[in-house]
This record gives sequence, C-alpha cells and structure tokens, in this order.
Amino acid sequence: MKRALPPLTWYRSFEAAARHLSFTAAASEVGLTQSAVSQQVKALETRLRIALFTRQPRGLALTDDGRRLLPQVSAALEQLATAADMFDMGPTDSVLTVAMSVSMAQWVVAPRLAEFTAAHPGLRLRILSAIWPDDFSSAMADVEVRFGSRKQAGTDARELTPSRLIALKAPSLQAPLPEAPLIEAVGTSDGWKNWGRATGLDGLRPTLFADSYGMALQLAAHGNGVALISEVLAGHSLETGDLVRAHAASIPGKEGYYLSVNVPSAAANDFQDWLLTLLKQ
Repeated sequence: MKRALPPLTWYRSFEAAARHLSFTAAASEVGLTQSAVSQQVKALETRLRIALFTRQPRGLALTDDGRRLLPQVSAALEQLATAADMFDMGPTDSVLTVAMSVSMAQWVVAPRLAEFTAAHPGLRLRILSAIWPDDFSSAMADVEVRFGSRKQAGTDARELTPSRLIALKAPSLQAPLPEAPLIEAVGTSDGWKNWGRATGLDGLRPTLFADSYGMALQLAAHGNGVALISEVLAGHSLETGDLVRAHAASIPGKEGYYLSVNVPSAAANDFQDWLLTLLKQ
C-alpha cells in the first residue's frame, strides 16, 4: 500500500522558505505565522526522514537533500497553479460564495445558518471552508471570514469580537484545569504557555494538538481535554451547554477573525449583516 502524500501546505512552506532562506519571509508570502511555517517544514522533514535545512544564527541554508527536493516541488506547484487557472473563473453568477475559516463555519455559522436561509429563500449559497490563510487565495469569494493577524486580513477587513482566548471543556470533564489534558491549536502565536503565565498558572503544557480552533473544540466537546480557543467561536456551544468555561480567566489573542466583502451586492451585505447580528457586533 502506498503511503499518503504529505499535505500540500507543507510543500508550499518548504518551497517559500527555500527561495527566501527565511521562515519569516516565507510566512509573509504564504500568509501564515513564522511558527506555523517552521512547524510545517519540520513536519515535512520528519515525514521524509531527512533534513531539508541547516538552521543558522543568521538564517537558513539548504542541505543537499533540500537542494534535490526544491526543483521538483517548485515544478509541481507551478503545474498545479496552471491547472487551477483553467477553472478559476471567479464567483458563479447568482450564487453567493462565502469563504471562511473552517472553525467559524462549524461553530458559529452552521448551527444558525437555517435562520439566514429561511429569511432568504431564493438565495443560492456556496460555503468554502479553509484552515490556513493561503487557502483563500483561489477562492474568489464574495465574502470572506479569515483567521489571522490584522496584516494578513488587510486594512479593509472588520475584526470580529470578542477575540480573547478562553479555556473550554465538556461538562463531563471534572479534572481541574492544571491536571486536565490540554488541547492547543497549532499555527497561532499564543498558547497554553502564555495563557498560564498571564493567569498565574505557570508550567501548563499541552498534550493534544489540533490544526484549528474548531478541531480543538471538537476534541474538547468529546471530553478529551481543555481547549484554548478564541472566544468569538464559543457563543453557541456555551448557550447550549455543550461546553463550559474551564477557568474564568482570558488573555488577548494576537490573531483573530476578520470579515470582508470583496464583491458588494445585496446578498453579500445581507450575509454580513446577519453574521454581525449573530455575533452581537
């Protein structure tokens, strides 16, 4: 049986880092945090069982294996981009296309979407979910809800609040927070270490890692531990009692969710207004 291929985002991070010889410059290009690019490259190295870079005080240097891999990855990414261009013709007429973080789609929009569609019975709606900021690049959506920094979202995007980080768990999980398994979303600037330092609980270490806040919440909802997530996602699950606060403290998040309308229309404005009302903005 053939082994599954590593995720495409790992190759994109490697290719950008190899061209710039810098994780920071690569992160700016692909729309991720520096830590996320570094983690993805490390994951690719682990998967391939080779070292792709030599980490030096003043930057990166490609290893011999990295030099051999780079031209093949660059050619493959270029070929994929060419193939996508044949079909990427922009938003479909009469369909409202909304690209959003998968966490926002799962935990904020999906539980209440029936209210919006019932109020707009003639509307055709297409929802595209994404995890990483660069997933939006080919969506050509009318409306976007991105997760990331203000710089990544753009100056015209509206930040959705509250954007503080809170700790949530299933009601059935009885262990106190310092003794419970801790769940952390990778690719974010703040995690349990910073949260613990700010709240007087130094030494907190996550044991479960997820690729998004949404997956972290899903793991917590099934009793697997305490998830540290953006408060903007928590409203519906707290109202229903599916999740409860594991601790009263919170800290500001360096990343957040940002809403923007790329193609103004009555339908796009209606969706924007509905989402803002839903979040009590």
